[in-house]
Amino acid sequence: MEGVVDSIPVFAKELIAGGVAGGFAKTVVAPLERVKILFQTRRAEFQSIGLLGSFNKISRTEGVQGFYRGNGASVARIVPYAALHYMAYEEYRRWIIDTYPGLGRGPVLDLVAGSFAGGTAVLFTYPLDLVRTKLAYQVIGSRNSSMKGLVYNELLYKGILDCFAKTYRESGLRGLYRGVAPSLYGIFPYSGLKFYFYEEMKRHVPEEHRKDITVKLICGSIAGLLGQTFTYPLDVVRRQMQVEHLSASNNAELNGTMESLITILRKQGWKQLFSGLSINYLKVVPSVAIGFTVYDTMKSSLRVPSREDALIEVVTSKPSTQPSSLHS
Repeated sequence: MEGVVDSIPVFAKELIAGGVAGGFAKTVVAPLERVKILFQTRRAEFQSIGLLGSFNKISRTEGVQGFYRGNGASVARIVPYAALHYMAYEEYRRWIIDTYPGLGRGPVLDLVAGSFAGGTAVLFTYPLDLVRTKLAYQVIGSRNSSMKGLVYNELLYKGILDCFAKTYRESGLRGLYRGVAPSLYGIFPYSGLKFYFYEEMKRHVPEEHRKDITVKLICGSIAGLLGQTFTYPLDVVRRQMQVEHLSASNNAELNGTMESLITILRKQGWKQLFSGLSINYLKVVPSVAIGFTVYDTMKSSLRVPSREDALIEVVTSKPSTQPSSLHS
């Protein structure tokens, strides 16, 4: 078994580690993610009853499976997304070190590599995020429901493939990338800041404690919390653009990112741009913390060299070794 693991290329190990980390973390926080999306996209119906009321309503009308509505699409998206995200971060990081050695290996490197990694992952997996949001947006309706696409207890989309097919028939490829602009605007700073804060905090941890799971959980929690706070309004804009045609309450079309942002501010108020943020904090803390921790643990299990060990190896063998030998 050890021979098989050692034969796997480093980038493939990083893909595996990232995919496992993303899928595990996303499933843990799926109920909070469902309620957050409903807060972001259904102002009156769920915001008026709050977090506990929303949980009770979903439990009463949809049962336990209601908390995981759209989670299949979410996991189907997050596994390749997280795999690409983490692997691209490592690859961009190595490429930057090789190409721009004068940049150093400090916070700027993590910020830049993390930003471009986030953008790369979004472009490849965005249609799955769109489908996840549409599925999570659906709720079991009542007879006084005025929501478009909900006919009493029937759902407009029956599953992932059905949602893909109907969205493509309605709007083509462009429809599958509805809302991608605010996603990219948001992911560049969020992903960069997330990796920056995580790596920067770990640098200040004593060497003997850096591999402790508790330390990784704490660093990941703070990193996700700080990164999400700065970019959350763009996430709200993205969600509303994704489900715009499903909501009978949205009279004005949300065209571009800035136009959508202004429309939400004018018609719904600035507080709507932070709707569900408290839930997102509850979600981000375990999600990012678990993601980073599982990723680092998987890397250790797959025997991917740590950045610290690889850096020592590069420094000690610099006369005969090119920087491209740096692995992470």
